[in-house]
Amino acid sequence: MLRREVLPEHTAAYARGVEDLGFDELWVVEDCFYAGGIAAGAVALAATERISVGLGVLPAVMRNPATTALEIAALARMFPGRVRPGIGHGVTSWMHQIGAFPSSQLAALQETTSAVRALLRGERVTVDGRHVHLDDVVLEFPPPVVPPVATGVRGPRSLRVSGRVADGTVLTELSVPAYVRWARERIDEGRAEAGRTDAHHVTVYAYAAPDRDAVRPLVADGVRSGGSSGQWGALTDELSALEDAAELPDAWLDELTISGDSARRSFDALRDAGADSVVLIPAAEDPVAALDQLAALRSTLT
Repeated sequence: MLRREVLPEHTAAYARGVEDLGFDELWVVEDCFYAGGIAAGAVALAATERISVGLGVLPAVMRNPATTALEIAALARMFPGRVRPGIGHGVTSWMHQIGAFPSSQLAALQETTSAVRALLRGERVTVDGRHVHLDDVVLEFPPPVVPPVATGVRGPRSLRVSGRVADGTVLTELSVPAYVRWARERIDEGRAEAGRTDAHHVTVYAYAAPDRDAVRPLVADGVRSGGSSGQWGALTDELSALEDAAELPDAWLDELTISGDSARRSFDALRDAGADSVVLIPAAEDPVAALDQLAALRSTLT
């Protein structure tokens, strides 16, 4: 991952560094009010030759779905087969802050994802929904290689929506393997409702560092900012009572992160639980130090 704290002007060099290390994917973040995900993704794609770039994730209500499709289609034509867009609800407080919070988050996500996917397929789209309103819209330059569109979601209803309308799901950091397995079950329920039998790619974010102590403050900050109860599995009660990052036992970090001498086991546990891609979030904010951490982890995980 290109962490949101990295200055935008370092994006190209960081992307090249990740590709040089041999990774398959680089994910950029669109968090308010850091750097725009589409701009960062475009720079990362232009700076590299092979690696796929994920946009993780674009708030459904921040742009008109036609605009989202236009931007993704342009990237997909310029860099065919290398773009992995993601769409999410957007953080509630941020969406209120910009005056974009919808009357129904689920409707906004479902309608936006469905419309964007249809437009990318070159279809002529008319929608009069609760959130999306399009009248006879069709892209002039639909991409020959249609990129898979994922949703970044957590709760059971949103996961079922993802199974119904998306090509993949992005699960946030601090997701324990048991939650990943549970999430896949909810996704599959949505897929069954829609009669879908195509592939559904699950991407899981994970804090990562060669040294466990480097991820402790990240885990503590993440716990303080809140998460779904299912996301932390059996650790929910203990994590909710956490007051000091130093209190985090190594066994908990093995469940919540990819770090220390258990990094490979933690990585394998996420894969066994149903993660098709695991996105390493380096503990270091400095891009040079982050690449050093990724290099050390790469040697451990391969």
